[in-house]
Amino acid sequence: MKYNRGSVLRFAAPVRNVAQRFAYIFLLFGALAIIVIGRADQQIFERVRVSVTDVVAPILDAVSRPVATISEIIEEARSLTKIREENGQLKLENAQLIQWQSAARALALENEKLRQLLGFIPDNVAKSVTARVIGDSGGTFVRNILINAGRRAGIAKGQAALVNFGLIGRVHEVGERSARVLLITDLNSRIPVVVESTRQRAVLAGDNSDRPRLLHLPDNVKIKKGERIVTSGHGGVFPPGLPVGIVAYTTDNAVVVQPFVHGEKVEFARLIDFGLTGVLTDLERRNKAAVGQ
Repeated sequence: MKYNRGSVLRFAAPVRNVAQRFAYIFLLFGALAIIVIGRADQQIFERVRVSVTDVVAPILDAVSRPVATISEIIEEARSLTKIREENGQLKLENAQLIQWQSAARALALENEKLRQLLGFIPDNVAKSVTARVIGDSGGTFVRNILINAGRRAGIAKGQAALVNFGLIGRVHEVGERSARVLLITDLNSRIPVVVESTRQRAVLAGDNSDRPRLLHLPDNVKIKKGERIVTSGHGGVFPPGLPVGIVAYTTDNAVVVQPFVHGEKVEFARLIDFGLTGVLTDLERRNKAAVGQ
């Protein structure tokens, strides 16, 4: 059976025109009908709604999956970008830390060398004798100690008395089997020193207390608490760099030094001959001159 397509289209054209013209009215009446039915019988309306939802749900799920996947891809791309930036920052910080580590190691090595230099003993040391402390003055007006080594052991006037932590004094009386060490805290002790950080020269003067003072400082010099004091090497008394103490506190009229070691509390002392006799030579010369007169 053959259809006349042109005749069908001509027959359907009025119907299509009517449907397009009154589509809005049909939809409006349809919505009103749904509302009226929902008011009249809510159970039927609910069942219809559930049925429609069941039918549409798989479609909505299928449609939503690509959207969710695209959102996950976008979020993943953002995360990767952020991770890449953080990775670059971490690489930069790691490179900086490696540089700081190298610098820290170099400074630690330099610090160790400086520490060794502070306890440095020159190669031309004639001898070093370790003696035991057998007595101390124990008085208020004299600060010295007596050791059990004398001239027979090679002890001589002017030798420096040290312990591991620093200078405690120098030998000023020598017997055959004993010697007496004048401590840096004694009233008669005068030692040329410098402030290690500023290289400011001064004289460390004992006053029979536990804390000697710095003398002959310029008026405009400011010395901070905690500054290290070492021997200056001037006057031929001691070699430069022997640790003496740190600045305990300062006042308007005085700079007070805390010695690294309390000479009265040591049990052993090391007597070292640095071959320096500058002050002793002057003293002996004056003594001889006085005897000759």
